[in-house]
Amino acid sequence: MSGFDSNPFVDPVDVNPFQDASITQATSGATETVGEFNPFSAPEMGNHTGTTIPISAASSQPAILQTSVEQSAQATAAAGQANLIRQQEELERKAAELERKEQELQNRSGGRASNAGAKENNWPPLPKFFPVNPCFYQDFEEDIPEEYRRICKRMYYLWMFHSATLFLNVLACLAYFTADSQYGVDFGLSILWFILFTPVAFICWYRPVYKAFRSDSSFSFFFFFFVFFFQVAVYIIQTVGIPKWGNSGWIASISMIRTNLAVAVVMMVVAGFFTVNAVLAVILLKMVHSKYRRTGASFTKAQHEFSQGVLTNRTVQTAAASAATSAAQGAFGSSQGN
Repeated sequence: MSGFDSNPFVDPVDVNPFQDASITQATSGATETVGEFNPFSAPEMGNHTGTTIPISAASSQPAILQTSVEQSAQATAAAGQANLIRQQEELERKAAELERKEQELQNRSGGRASNAGAKENNWPPLPKFFPVNPCFYQDFEEDIPEEYRRICKRMYYLWMFHSATLFLNVLACLAYFTADSQYGVDFGLSILWFILFTPVAFICWYRPVYKAFRSDSSFSFFFFFFVFFFQVAVYIIQTVGIPKWGNSGWIASISMIRTNLAVAVVMMVVAGFFTVNAVLAVILLKMVHSKYRRTGASFTKAQHEFSQGVLTNRTVQTAAASAATSAAQGAFGSSQGN
């Protein structure tokens, strides 16, 4: 019963778990091996040299603070606003220029009678002391729109080449006449063709196409096509060179090879010029026709423009009034006679 004599109501004995023999032995061994560490003690510093690293031994490059490549939001907004202002000023300048050109075009087409003396004729360019003044006003940069300016200049160059060819034809026919006196009629007709066809070509097909591109006139386009078709036919006849027609063409030049080779060569050169005229005329006719189809012109518009031009023409109005007055006076006189 001695093993059961303990009183359960007595305070239990205070047991410390860290006083166990195994734990006490482990902690005491660790303390002895670790010891007290002093980083500034002499044994610890003995392994390091007393020299210091100089500043020059380090990297000699200065420390650079890398800035951001992207602009700030405020700088971007300011740049965008300046760009918009510059674009707006450019658009306003272009709009003012277009408005000025449109106003000048309206003044030329609608109020030509009121401002006829505003622009002085400048073609042909004659000297001031010349007794004859220029008859036409011509300015490609101002009159002709940019999309038609190139083809219009080419038509002008064709007319110049046409005139030069007619002049060379006079010289070739003169040589033709000197080689054979029976061809004097060719020399005379060549002079007539040069005097006649140079101004007629300018007035009848170059000026109409110039006016057509300047004012987008359907009537001028149709008039140009009608006249220029006959001009192409004339170029073909001149290229052929029928004898005694006043043209130094291929037939006339080849017929002179056996008679006078030098004269034949000169005439062949002029025949080549006539050939180039014919080819260029056909090419430019097709180019003008393609431009004409893009303008929206039509035969109905041409009829309307013709009727408006006839009705508003002072000469036609005066002639019609005079005819009506004469008819009325004649009818009144005959009634009184009866």
